[in-house]
Amino acid sequence: MAGSTFRTNPVSLHDLLKSCHEGKLQLPDFQRSWVWDEERITSLISSISRAFPVGALMTLETGGGVNFKPRTIEGAPESASGVLPTELLLDGQQRMTSLYQVTIRNQVVKTITPKKHPVERWFFIDIRKSLDPSADREDAILSVPADKVIRSDFNRQVVSDYSTTEKEFENLVFPLSRVFDGMAWQMEFVTWANANGRMQELWPIVQQFYTEVLANFTGYQVPVIALDRATTKEAVCTVFEKVNTGGKPLDAFELVTAIYAADGHELRKDWYGEGRENKGRHGRFVNAQKLADAEKGILANVANTDFLHVVSLFYTRDLRRAAEAVGKEGKDLPQVTGKREALLNLPLAAYKRYQDLAEQGFLKAAKFLFTQRVYRLFDLPYQTQIIPLAAILADIGDAWDLEANRDKLQRWYWCGVLGELYGSAVESRISRDFLEVPAWLGGAKVPATVSEASFRPERLKTMRMRLSAAYKGVNALLMKEKAMDFRSGQEFDHTVFFGESVDIHHIFPKKWCEDNKIKSEFYDSIINKTPLSYRTNRIIGGVAPSVYLAKLEAGSSDASPVDPVRLNRFLASHLIEPSLLRSDDFAEFMEARQNALLKLIERVMGKQSAILTSSVDDYSNELDEDEEEAELTVAAE
Repeated sequence: MAGSTFRTNPVSLHDLLKSCHEGKLQLPDFQRSWVWDEERITSLISSISRAFPVGALMTLETGGGVNFKPRTIEGAPESASGVLPTELLLDGQQRMTSLYQVTIRNQVVKTITPKKHPVERWFFIDIRKSLDPSADREDAILSVPADKVIRSDFNRQVVSDYSTTEKEFENLVFPLSRVFDGMAWQMEFVTWANANGRMQELWPIVQQFYTEVLANFTGYQVPVIALDRATTKEAVCTVFEKVNTGGKPLDAFELVTAIYAADGHELRKDWYGEGRENKGRHGRFVNAQKLADAEKGILANVANTDFLHVVSLFYTRDLRRAAEAVGKEGKDLPQVTGKREALLNLPLAAYKRYQDLAEQGFLKAAKFLFTQRVYRLFDLPYQTQIIPLAAILADIGDAWDLEANRDKLQRWYWCGVLGELYGSAVESRISRDFLEVPAWLGGAKVPATVSEASFRPERLKTMRMRLSAAYKGVNALLMKEKAMDFRSGQEFDHTVFFGESVDIHHIFPKKWCEDNKIKSEFYDSIINKTPLSYRTNRIIGGVAPSVYLAKLEAGSSDASPVDPVRLNRFLASHLIEPSLLRSDDFAEFMEARQNALLKLIERVMGKQSAILTSSVDDYSNELDEDEEEAELTVAAE
């Protein structure tokens, strides 16, 4: 076929196994170790012995653009590791290693039981059972201990002994370690059978076994899909996603790791460090801005591909600038991107050039998020927005110290969060923000994420679930705007946040709302929620606001009295009108707070929203069941 970069052809199983033994066929270094247990090995041998198909292999011709560090198949001799392979085995490692260990290596096989206990085994075929058409072929495959003796009664009784060639003949079992040396085994058998007067009795059985069973091994042809050296890195990565369904998913990081390993660079060590202690870049991210009471830092979920994404943004921008310098424009300019294809083509030199800068960008991003009162992974609106945030902070360097730049960067961040622009299909937005935000700080036009962001006033009503980025954003904004705890009057800095177990809670309690026939689509809205400490929420309980405010003012054994004037100030810091709370006027409260939250959102986004259409009646009249707004959109965020 024109343009095809692969061929499909049958290859002798024996030839494939010899290539493994000689080092001509090796594995790419990112492949996981051989892990098959003795039952899977037995099943595979059974299928081969009956000439049943066991699936195709996939190989990649070496010497092309995909230059992986190779390693020999497990158990291959040391001499094989010094050979430059002609092909790499991309799919079929477990099958080929199992067959190599059993048939070619001629050493005891170190495998595991189905319960994962390590064992050492030799594999034999019971000749008579293998020729019995009524018997299950797998029952004819014998997995035998290292000393080749099968015992029972807690190893006190010998059941079968195959420890010498003569005993193999006596028991009529064939060692699979000699499956490609069957002719020599038969000649030895003839000598033994003649010497023991059993030639006439057993030779017909052995001949039948050779023809009907053993020949299936020697003549077995394996279908091989061979990718030629012109195959791209992107294609190899796609292939692995399709064929490697049973193992660890292979991502771009694993492939880049193997590519860099060919040049002597250990990318995995950069990321994870060495040994059991996570002292690599990932460990530094997990602990970045991590406080004593937090399980992980805000960067704990930054993936190794996220890190490569930032490095790629810098590298592809270099390519674009170089193209611009020679007069290219429009579609002729390289894309600034961190897509998988770009990661796979990221040169080691570019990685080394930008790795430290990218790391500093992520660490600055963690500090930035803290200034926005995002302290926990659980409260992070968008994991994806950390990528452009880190890239931008790495790019602008000390320019972050200028107040005007900080204000613009905060506006961009909140437009992304409250405009809900980083939920899906974000690759192009990441690239645009990386180019446009630093330019904006330097006086260029407003970036698309800021100009395109909008917020509908009605959205506040539907923000009821913590999965929503905007829901998390409003909670963080209230803390950033110096909301004070109703009981203590403390602002929610990181010390108070963790020390007082601050979380988002109902203002009009859930129980009171249900007792007053207010529907959950109203009282569960972010409009009726605010950050409060655990102790304060316990005082609030399920009573009317007027009642719990009186309790706060009166004090208790574990809480000092709160002056009413100060309490009003605390409430106002949450954009709550105190008189409406004290009068238990839910409908008026909801309308007033919706307006107040909208003004806050408009301010941080730097733009006005659509005209607010809510009214007191929206909150005082019950909705029919068929008018209730579905939560599907929110749940998908």
